[in-house]
Amino acid sequence: MVMPSQTEIEKPLLQTLYELGGQANPQQVYSVLRAKFPELTQEDLEETLISGGNKWTNRIQWVRQKLITKGDMSSPQRGIWAITDQGRNKITIEQVESTPQLTNLVELYDNYEDNFRTQLLEKLYELSPRQFEEFSKKLLHAYGFINLHVTEVGPDGGIDGYGKLKIGLASMNVAFQCKRWQSNNVGRREIQQFRGAIQGRYEQGIFFTTSNFTDQAKDISFQQGAVPIILMNGESIVDLMIEKGFGVIKKPLFLYYEKFQDVLDE
Repeated sequence: MVMPSQTEIEKPLLQTLYELGGQANPQQVYSVLRAKFPELTQEDLEETLISGGNKWTNRIQWVRQKLITKGDMSSPQRGIWAITDQGRNKITIEQVESTPQLTNLVELYDNYEDNFRTQLLEKLYELSPRQFEEFSKKLLHAYGFINLHVTEVGPDGGIDGYGKLKIGLASMNVAFQCKRWQSNNVGRREIQQFRGAIQGRYEQGIFFTTSNFTDQAKDISFQQGAVPIILMNGESIVDLMIEKGFGVIKKPLFLYYEKFQDVLDE
């Protein structure tokens, strides 16, 4: 079967901790949570990521980080996962609002697109840091950058790759940095460090992250007299993938609206 998405795992994970008395170690959680997805086969559970880790447990760990950020889970001590009062309230209070029924193709399409974007973002979360750097290089190539290179593994001064962007007859030297993060946002310090590493060597910087940027990071991305830094968060990366058809196949969707009365009125 298709592996449950992170969103689909959130509530069952909270329910699992609640059933285990409020806290448990990861192995206990994996065992009980597995039973909440009976469609998963042994083959599904043994599936590995490109980076080598177990896909099922890796996805659960990402969900845990997301729930900790939301305040629904906590880590009272090393090796222990716990549900907070906020998380407990989410699963014990009955929801009085039911899910609205989709009534037309436009609503169906909007719902489909939201789910599709979420799936793309989850694919990015599964990449190793090195794979995310290679992915970013290929995405820039799809956008029109040339002579792209990823730096060697090791201390790189904050530069994960570099290349050129042709602008008319001229070209601009550009460097990029990648942070495959989910629960932490890129802040002011990371932008300053990246700018310091490229100042005087490159005309522009691009900062990729699968998470987001703090307001402070956004405020200093463009400063007078300093190298501009283009910020690409998870949603922006997905937008660019869809726009360029990078890792995505696009097919047009036609909607038809009846205007028969207009013909009779002519």
